[in-house]
This record gives sequence, structure tokens and C-alpha cells, in this order.
Amino acid sequence: MKVLKDILYRVNMKAVTGDTGVTINDIHFDSRKVKLNDVFIAIRGTQSDGHNFIKNAEDQGALAIVCEKIPENKINGVTYIEVEDTKKALAYISSNYFDEPSHNLQLVGVTGTNGKTTIATLLYDLFTKAGFKCGLLSTVKVMIGDDEHSAIRTTPDSITINSYLRDMNDAGVEFCFMEVSSHGIDQHRTTALKFAGGIFTNLSHDHLDYHKDFAEYRDVKKRFFDELPSSAFALTNADDKNGSVMLQNTKAKKYTYALRSYADYKAQILENNFTGLLLKVEDHELWTRLIGNFNAYNILAIYATADLLGLKTLEILRIISELNSVSGRFQYVISEKEKITAIVDYAHTPD
Repeated sequence: MKVLKDILYRVNMKAVTGDTGVTINDIHFDSRKVKLNDVFIAIRGTQSDGHNFIKNAEDQGALAIVCEKIPENKINGVTYIEVEDTKKALAYISSNYFDEPSHNLQLVGVTGTNGKTTIATLLYDLFTKAGFKCGLLSTVKVMIGDDEHSAIRTTPDSITINSYLRDMNDAGVEFCFMEVSSHGIDQHRTTALKFAGGIFTNLSHDHLDYHKDFAEYRDVKKRFFDELPSSAFALTNADDKNGSVMLQNTKAKKYTYALRSYADYKAQILENNFTGLLLKVEDHELWTRLIGNFNAYNILAIYATADLLGLKTLEILRIISELNSVSGRFQYVISEKEKITAIVDYAHTPD
């Protein structure tokens, strides 16, 4: 049970009709889930507009409606809050409703076209092996400590994200690693979250079915870094020409990683075969079971992030050498008898 005005903290309200001092039960953007004394947030989606279902929410007992235009036919006893953007409002309302759970752990977001799942998952594995209780929000699965949940989409809606983060708080999670998609950024699902760091992997022509062109896709990714606080770090791939773009307007502390370019974190591939990679990372040699040049970038990003989050160098190197590839991400299997090598690779891009 929450007081309505308390969950409206940081929401940019244009107009309010009714009492914001009422006690509410739950929050929803799906009118079918609304029950007595709940708040309904009307979201304009790509397929349907939640404003068309305000009456449904009212009929089901909604005590408050958050919308971009207050309806002409208002119901007595219902509070109406008009905002500029209900997606952004939903982000803040969700964070407030679950008591700002992202503030109570170290949340690191990973964005880019490729590598998000591998980096987020292996960071979860690394920090878990280092003795920390960790959380994971990824395309493949959601982890709250050792408790696994099925993932619905790369970046869930704001209510789901904050619900998971609240559960992580309750479970004593210290670090959470999260995939951040361009869809999620564009729809403000990450807007109200407090990130300890952000990682940029690379950018190629993807999701242009959603974004009108590559420039828009790039700029949406950049917005994630623009919104990072000054207390966070921004880590980008200097070998990708878009890496410097991500850092242009961020308030976060800026760091880079690369195999070819000048960077804060450098690595060199010494060996690359089906048994793994041998890398020279700064002044250390590092063996990993992961294979392929692209995984050299992933490993370097993981190494840099662990360093920025305070783990000791030798511990990072030791644990990375023990990590296995992520299920379905350039995973290789060698048959015992025929010695035939098979590669299992499921990804959203043809790269």
C-alpha cells in the first residue's frame, strides 16, 4: 500500500484533477490487470494506445489514471494526472512504487548490437565466483542470486524491472548486470534507474525495423550514456567508431577498451583456436575457454568492468580463466569418437 503522491516523485505533471493523498494498491499499464484502488498508466504503444482503455480501467476500480490527456468524462473519486510522456512517468512511478531498488545495489548496464548477453552473463558468473550475491537481467534468463526466472524480452518493462530489482534487494544482491536494448532506452524503461556503470560493445545495422535509420539507432544508444550519473563509469569500445560518440555528453567517468586503438584497457590476441583464446591483457597473460576475435572484446570488457568495480587484478584473471561460454553464444562441442566440432550460436544478428 502506497500513497499516490509518494509514487509521483520526479514525475513531470502538467495537470492534476483529484486527490493525490489517497492510498493505492498496485500499478499497471495493462488495463486488464487493474483491480480496485489501483493506478492505471495509459501508454501509447506501437500496436495499441492505452488511452483507449482508460474507461476499462475505471470500470475495474482504478483509483488514479496517469495519461497524456485527461479525458473529458471524468469519474468522481478518481484522480487524473496529466503528463508529457507516460512512458517516462511509468519509469519513475515504478521505481518509486518499489522503493527505488536500483539505489540499493550496484547496477551495470550493457548496450550495443552484439555481446550484451555474453558480457552481462559472464559478469554475473565472475562476481558470483568472487563470492558476491548477484543478479542478472538478460535475454536468456533472469537470476536473483541462484534463483532462475525465464526472460521475456531483452529489456523488460519498467514495472517488471523494478519488481525484479526489489526482489534482488530482499535477497541481499550486491551487484546486478543488465542487458539494455535500444527499444528499452527509447521507451524510457531505464530512465529512472540508478546505474553504477554502462558498457558499450559495438554498433551495426540492426533493429532498423524499429528505428527509422542508423543515426536514430545510434543516438538512442547514446542517450543511455547521457543519462548516467557522475558517480558511474562509462566504458566503451574504442575500436568501434561509435564508441567515442557514446562518451560525448556523459557525466560519468570515461574509460575505453580496445585491441587495436589507444585505450585505457588494452589486450592483444596471442593465440586463437578451438580450445580457447590466449590474451595479453596489460602486463598479464590470460587464458579463456571462449573462442573468436569478438570474444576477445567481450573478455576485455568484462576484465575492465571488474577492475572498475574494485576486484583485484589476479582474482579477475583467475576467475575469467574458469568461465565457460554462455549457452547458445558461439558454444562449441567436440564429439569424443569422431572429434567433429560443432558450434551452437543463437543470436539476433547475422554477424
